[in-house]
Amino acid sequence: MAPPMSAGSFLSRLKAEGLTAVEVGDWEHHNRNHKGPWGPVHGVMIHHTVTSGSQRTVELCRDGYSGLPGPLCHGVITKDGRVHLVGYGRSNHAGLGDDDVLRAVIAEKALPPDNEANTDGNRHFYGFECENLGDGEDPWPEAQLDAIERAAAAVCRHHGWTARSVIGHLEWQPGKIDPRGFTMAAMRDRIHERLK
Repeated sequence: MAPPMSAGSFLSRLKAEGLTAVEVGDWEHHNRNHKGPWGPVHGVMIHHTVTSGSQRTVELCRDGYSGLPGPLCHGVITKDGRVHLVGYGRSNHAGLGDDDVLRAVIAEKALPPDNEANTDGNRHFYGFECENLGDGEDPWPEAQLDAIERAAAAVCRHHGWTARSVIGHLEWQPGKIDPRGFTMAAMRDRIHERLK
């Protein structure tokens, strides 16, 4: 059981991991906390945006759209490897997912198949949206993959978590495919090496 770190600590941890963090508006207070609690936090979730163009992607993730108000994550990782901070607190990124997966994340064990959507993930996960069309063809530049690794490692380092606390949206909610274009197993290997 871990309380979320403060917004200031989140920013400091990202910078300490070697990331360029771009603060977007009043990100520290932009959240969905009126819809329910944020925390205890148990892990980090990685997504792709199905968008192109960094500015448009950041704006969409900050503001959301009809039917899904923003913020849609805590940080947007653009193709140039920068992390744009768009919200802090509860955000609309994880949705409902599998309670068995959550238990595995908490225990830092291998993930079971996600076959139900019965648990509020927005409460329990930090979320990073990554600029990519998600078609399996749009490239993932090394700068962006490096930033995903560093951002996840920064959160894990703060909480004393291992790389097993980092999951993809596709491992949480049935029917989701993100992130597409790299495997979460490979990304967890990278995070594991960084945390050493």
